[in-house]
Amino acid sequence: MLLEVRHLTEYHYADPVRESVMEVWMQPQKSASQRLVAFELELDPAAQLFSYGDAFGNAVYHFDVPQPHSKLSIVARSTVETQAAAPLPEALDMGEWDRLKSDFVRGENFDFLRHRGFAIETDALTNFVMEQGIDRLRARDPLTAVRRMSEIIYQSFAYEAGVTDAESPIDLALSVKRGVCQDFTHIMIAICRAWGIPARYVSGYLFTDRQHGDRSDPEATHAWVEVFLPSTRWIGLDPTNNVMAGERHIACAVGRDYNDVPPSRGVYKGESDSQLAVAVSVGRARAAHSEPEFIRVAQPTFNRTGRRRPVPGGMNSDQQQQQQ
Repeated sequence: MLLEVRHLTEYHYADPVRESVMEVWMQPQKSASQRLVAFELELDPAAQLFSYGDAFGNAVYHFDVPQPHSKLSIVARSTVETQAAAPLPEALDMGEWDRLKSDFVRGENFDFLRHRGFAIETDALTNFVMEQGIDRLRARDPLTAVRRMSEIIYQSFAYEAGVTDAESPIDLALSVKRGVCQDFTHIMIAICRAWGIPARYVSGYLFTDRQHGDRSDPEATHAWVEVFLPSTRWIGLDPTNNVMAGERHIACAVGRDYNDVPPSRGVYKGESDSQLAVAVSVGRARAAHSEPEFIRVAQPTFNRTGRRRPVPGGMNSDQQQQQQ
């Protein structure tokens, strides 16, 4: 499936701020099931753009806008060719639990077995697991167990944007039984890790299909879970929509939790209040690109002296966006 993504992020400031420093995790990954055909970033105000690969292999872009501005706009455009996930067996043998305990599996996936950040065990999570009978799933093989776990999370929570935000702990969604993909993903990750199943947070996009019951906001970014099973390697599960991750899912970055891979994160200098506006569209590509796999980014901008403007004072006001 050939898909096009347009991801607009705008920060509006009540009064001009003196400087903004930002990082973005918006470039789709290159993998066996996903081919990056094109990626483009546009910045307004224009700024020199840099990139690096983080500890989890994600492409991260960062930039500094060193002059006063009242609005910061980031537009990411991507074209991605996705493939359906490889078929999985109906179940695995019970020996998979023992294979998960091997020193090799635990060593290679150390970061994805530790509770941290938003994906932690809490009393509310323990109560939820007991109330829903999730712990009894450990009597089944791991593949069957995580599939059923995803289904229970889907059935137990209503999808509602605005109830939680980017900094909300899982206890809030657990208490009101509502939330968005970020909340459901953290809940599932925490349970998997408690069972000794490596689990990681996936940030990206979903080509939504209302006819098949998708609850995700089609104009927002998306998040889901990948679990590692020795017999299948990494497989994706989407507890928000009760589906396995497939050709409608576009992965941009993986991490231990949301804090590792927000779509955008930054700080600015100034006392002004800020407002964030995000718009995402994902659809079928109108036509294939004639030039395979190109990346185009914004060009640097300088003042008349050719030097970046110095900005006095300290940084203020963290700014990032939630995934829905």
